[in-house]
Amino acid sequence: MKAFEFIDIATADVAFIAYGRDLNELFANAALAMFEVMIDTNQVEKKVEEKVFVEGYDLESLMFNWLNELLYVSDSKNLAFSSFDVKVNEEDFKIEAVCKGEEIDHKKHQTRTVVKACTYHKMKIWKDETWKAQVVLDI
Repeated sequence: MKAFEFIDIATADVAFIAYGRDLNELFANAALAMFEVMIDTNQVEKKVEEKVFVEGYDLESLMFNWLNELLYVSDSKNLAFSSFDVKVNEEDFKIEAVCKGEEIDHKKHQTRTVVKACTYHKMKIWKDETWKAQVVLDI
C-alpha cells in the first residue's frame, strides 16, 4: 500500500491523500507527506526525537492540529522529520507521537516548498478498505 499521493484540487496550495491500515499509520503518513513537500525526507536521518501531544474534537480537527503542531515544532527548532511513531486515541481524539529527524542543514538537505499551514479546506477523513485522509496545505 502506498503511504500517500499528491493530488491536484487547489491552484495555489498543495493537496494529498494519505493512506493507512489504521489511524496510527494514517496520521504518520499524512505527516510524512507534509514533510515531503518541504524537504527530501530520504535525506533526513533519525538523530533527534521530539514528543508531540495534540488533541481535537473529531478526526479532522485532530489532523489539523497534528500537522500544524508539527509545523510549529519544525519551524521553532529548525527540525525536519522523516519518521513518526503515532498513537491515536480515537475515543478522546488525542495523539501521542514520537517524531524522529534532524536539524535542517541546507548544505545536506534538499529543501523544497515552505508550508505555512494545514487547512480545513476540502479536508476529509474516511474509511473504506483502508483509512484515507485528504489534506490541503497552504504554501
